[in-house]
Amino acid sequence: MYLTHLDCPRCGTEHAAEVLQNLCECGSPLLARYDLPAVAKAVTPERFPLRPADLWRYRELLPVADPRHVTLGEGWTPLLRTPAYGAEIGITDLMVKDEGLIPTGSFKARGAAVGVSRARELGVERIAMPTNGNAGSAWATYAARAGMGATIVMPLDAPSICRRECVAAGADLRLVDGLISDAGRRVAELIAASNGSIFDAGTLREPYRLEGKKTMGYEIVEQLGWQAPDVIIYPTGGGVGLIGIHKALHELRELGWIGDKLPRLVAVQSTGCAPIVRAFAAGEDRAQPWVDAHTVAFGITVPTPLGDELILAALRESSGTAVAVDDAEILADLRDFAAREGLLLCPEGAACLTAARHLRAGGWIRAGERVVVLNTGAGLKYPDTVDVSGVPLMG
Repeated sequence: MYLTHLDCPRCGTEHAAEVLQNLCECGSPLLARYDLPAVAKAVTPERFPLRPADLWRYRELLPVADPRHVTLGEGWTPLLRTPAYGAEIGITDLMVKDEGLIPTGSFKARGAAVGVSRARELGVERIAMPTNGNAGSAWATYAARAGMGATIVMPLDAPSICRRECVAAGADLRLVDGLISDAGRRVAELIAASNGSIFDAGTLREPYRLEGKKTMGYEIVEQLGWQAPDVIIYPTGGGVGLIGIHKALHELRELGWIGDKLPRLVAVQSTGCAPIVRAFAAGEDRAQPWVDAHTVAFGITVPTPLGDELILAALRESSGTAVAVDDAEILADLRDFAAREGLLLCPEGAACLTAARHLRAGGWIRAGERVVVLNTGAGLKYPDTVDVSGVPLMG
């Protein structure tokens, strides 16, 4: 394993990687660091196609030593060209990275696979976390596979399938009448009362979920022949995936596997919950809590993202931007895309299409640019996004 240490992007303090860690003393999430010169000597890009088609093909850049890591075959999801819809909105080289085909039906399985594997290595027996749905079902599933306990707290309005997945995986599921921030407060109470027997695996509260998510960035580049696209558009709630992709791209550049030019990153939120968009537009380094958060894209209903500094830094360092889109447009683009490309996106993924359409119309995305949109989950987990009330009944 080439993991060397954890560091704090806010205060610069280094932390030992062989010890269980949550946040830095200053309150910032921690980031895993590797001996990249040693990685470059140990492996080259030509080796990866000879390995299994999952995220563990990048094992030198992951924080797990045990070859018996927890896995359900996650990763290596397709990068699909979408010429019909792309032509309609003026982006002729538009692609969708479809995370809906991953175990548990969302990109959250990436973080769960790596996070649970590392937690088990470090002696964790039970994890707890707040969730908007998909992360909870993923971590409950992978915890079960690892022989680990899981306490999952989610809002009552979360997708019902996610609750069922947690129960099926044997998790201790708790529901709250509120938002993910309310669930987070309940988790904090449970952990405080546990006398150290429960590990906090909430978003960015441990450093290894991000390492699983960053593999989306590795895959995009490898699937494009070790070329980076011009733009990557990402639905942003907690922002772990966007932060992870940004980290992956910098690691690839430092390894010399891609050139100096990196993609412009776009954070997409809903007009009903857009703390990052508001902070980005105001030139601020921190996001203020969003009051009365609500959106059909439930996965990005995060009124107070812990990783706000890291998200905003990634956007500005990449010359990217942040866009808020309306729920009605999200649902319209979801249906339009499915009718033209035959792929039912989750509402969070459809929000990225809406953002792409607006950014191309406004000229921020230029003609001929290669654009990758992340569809972070299976559309089938959100059946109510498609209205079938007008379908005729045949006699």
